[in-house]
Amino acid sequence: MEQTRAAARLRTVLGHLGRPSAGAAIAHPTSGAVSPTTSHPPQFQYTLDNDVLSLEQRKFYEENGFLVIKNLVSDADITRFRNQFERICKENVKPQWMTIMRDVALEKSKFIPSEESVTKIQNFHGDEELFRYCTLPEILKYVECFTGPNIMAVHTMLINKPPDSGKKTTRHPLHQDLHYFPFRPGNKIVAAWTAMEKVTRDNGCLSVLPGTHKGNLKPHDYPQWEGGVNIMYYGIQDYDENSPRVHLEMEKGDTVFFHPLLIHGSGLNKTKGYRKVISCHFASADCHYIDVKGTNQEKFEKDLTRIMHKKLGIPEDISLKWTFNASGDHWTNYSEGK
Repeated sequence: MEQTRAAARLRTVLGHLGRPSAGAAIAHPTSGAVSPTTSHPPQFQYTLDNDVLSLEQRKFYEENGFLVIKNLVSDADITRFRNQFERICKENVKPQWMTIMRDVALEKSKFIPSEESVTKIQNFHGDEELFRYCTLPEILKYVECFTGPNIMAVHTMLINKPPDSGKKTTRHPLHQDLHYFPFRPGNKIVAAWTAMEKVTRDNGCLSVLPGTHKGNLKPHDYPQWEGGVNIMYYGIQDYDENSPRVHLEMEKGDTVFFHPLLIHGSGLNKTKGYRKVISCHFASADCHYIDVKGTNQEKFEKDLTRIMHKKLGIPEDISLKWTFNASGDHWTNYSEGK
């Protein structure tokens, strides 16, 4: 019975993915069967009352943990983000606190300041141009559906997935983003992830396991991959490999919003180009910090504090709460004037 329902959900997903996109920004569910509309809406746990999402869209997110919005971010904005990313890669600008990451397969001797050597930048809140993404009204109006009106930006990334070298290091293992965050409740946190160009299975689109946001935070660790794993690319060790998996192929400007417990990852980039996306995790101001000591998140705390000690000389016995802020992730409030 469970497999039958899973198969039906997957067929519905694929059907939604095949819909043509409209010229304007439209919310499109991309997975999961939706029960017929009734006169008594169901109890919502993951979305808030609003006039942005339709009942169908809310029910879809409740059931699946993600929602794709087509054509949300303009070509002009994406071009500006891309141009600034190139300036950062060439070291023409150096925003404070920003973290630049390179693929583990890249030999240090071959490093030159260029777009080809950078796989990800994190904590770009110090860069006014890139941080515009986190303040776009078209992004925030959807974020508010999940967090409420008092919105905080807590983590920023621009991902530049390179062509795989053959060592399969461009994969990102299946994981849950809540593993990286020392605050709760998870239901008041949401990711916005925007394609800066066409994202396909060939260049490593997101893969999600619909409905897994209803579960708990699972233990994470580095996978034992032969080609190596990039730092902080933790993966879930126990998940059902037979669970329906949906590959989110997206057009430039499409944006997916997803829950921090949703299990997701991305595949190899089998093309010769670089797959770019820009992303921000948002949270409600009602969220509060937690102590991760004695939990699976403690390993991440130790890894992060070790990096911060090396980078900034911060003591290694500091808490994840402190390091999370010191590394550039921060509470930026949008409750007024957004």
